[in-house]
Amino acid sequence: MSGMRQEAGGRKAQAQVRRASPLARGVPGGMARRDSVGQDLASHGIAAQRMAGRKAAQQDICARATSAARETAQDAGGVAEAAPDLHRALRGFLSEMKGFQNDVTTQLQATEERMTMLDRKSQFAMRRPALATASDVEAPHRSAFETYLRSGDDDALRGIDLEGKALSSAVAADGGYLVDPQTAETVKSALSSTASIRAVAQVVTVEAGSFDVLVDRGEMGSGWASESGASVETDTGQVERISIPLHELSAMPKASQRLLDDSAFDIDGWLAGRIADKFARAEAGAFVNGDGIDKPKGFLAHPKVETELWEWGNLGFVPSGVSGAFGSADALIDLVYALGAPYRANACFVMNSKTAGAVRKLKDADGRFLWSDGLSSGEPARLLGYAVLIAEDMPDIAADAYAIAFGDFRAGYTVAERPDLRVLRDPFSAKPHVLFYATRRVGGDVTDFAAIKLMKFAPAS
Repeated sequence: MSGMRQEAGGRKAQAQVRRASPLARGVPGGMARRDSVGQDLASHGIAAQRMAGRKAAQQDICARATSAARETAQDAGGVAEAAPDLHRALRGFLSEMKGFQNDVTTQLQATEERMTMLDRKSQFAMRRPALATASDVEAPHRSAFETYLRSGDDDALRGIDLEGKALSSAVAADGGYLVDPQTAETVKSALSSTASIRAVAQVVTVEAGSFDVLVDRGEMGSGWASESGASVETDTGQVERISIPLHELSAMPKASQRLLDDSAFDIDGWLAGRIADKFARAEAGAFVNGDGIDKPKGFLAHPKVETELWEWGNLGFVPSGVSGAFGSADALIDLVYALGAPYRANACFVMNSKTAGAVRKLKDADGRFLWSDGLSSGEPARLLGYAVLIAEDMPDIAADAYAIAFGDFRAGYTVAERPDLRVLRDPFSAKPHVLFYATRRVGGDVTDFAAIKLMKFAPAS
């Protein structure tokens, strides 16, 4: 129908053109315009041809649409036959989707409950008092302390508040500034690992200027009682107070200012190593031979008597049998069993390297060495089954020398110290070097005279 309408419209347009032409109306001069009228007719003919082409295309589209409609009708018949199977498949799919949705909902609820619990814990933790951690105390302290060591600028140190749980003293003081906790711990670990009495003694930390130990040096009496008999009064034990004063231990390493200006130079590690080395040497000697005047009192500084005459306040000794030498290996066995049984479980030998070399050569009656090396790496050597501590400050074997000690030093000797380590920077006294005056307070003394026995290289009396 649309094609017929377009064809009728074309004929009507041609008729209008003929009526408008001067030739059709007999107008004078029509011959002169014949060419232009022909051109108009040609253009209208081309338009008519285009419209005819469009008509053919529309007919082709209609034919294709009709064919597609027929195919659709046929497919609809097939779909109608497959409708029950499709319905069942859709129901199964919807059921699976519902189950998946329920699983997701359950997981979301569990996640939400866990997040709520974590939020509550976080809020509870935020309400607790702040602890002294590396991020809020130690890191600023270490940075400020390093700045002070390099340049002498103490403004940052003066502004730090060390009221946290990990620290116990103020930073600024006339005697210097507290070393940051990490450097102080490095020094402490180095001191504990050295070959010193500190390694086997009891170490306590105090805040006062001395440490008092109460020692029960007498046995409390006891007795048997019957149901009807009268109880008898027993003896009362004797309690003695031993006071260990703390003394100031100092070290003064130095470094050039040019070295301090070098940012690659580890000033904290260098200072900790030098301080630990100086302190370890001074402590090791004082814990053995110190006289107690401005230094700890060593265990060899106390009076000594033979084991048979021992009393409180003295250290008992066993003679070696020969002046300046071992009479036999039996002297070591006598030394072991001169110590009380309660102390032998944690006892060890203490001697220097030269004495250890002489002891390693001792053999029993069957030719077996008394000395045995550790079975694994890091295990100490053993003498008669007991560990051996090599302390170079012990005397060498000589006439009347007390070159070997044996005992439970954790019960017999106590080291008391303050936790703070202070450093004062001095850039004036040793130009062009900078001195670092480091101080700490430490003390030590015998707290149980029955826990330590000595060997005296002298003839038996």
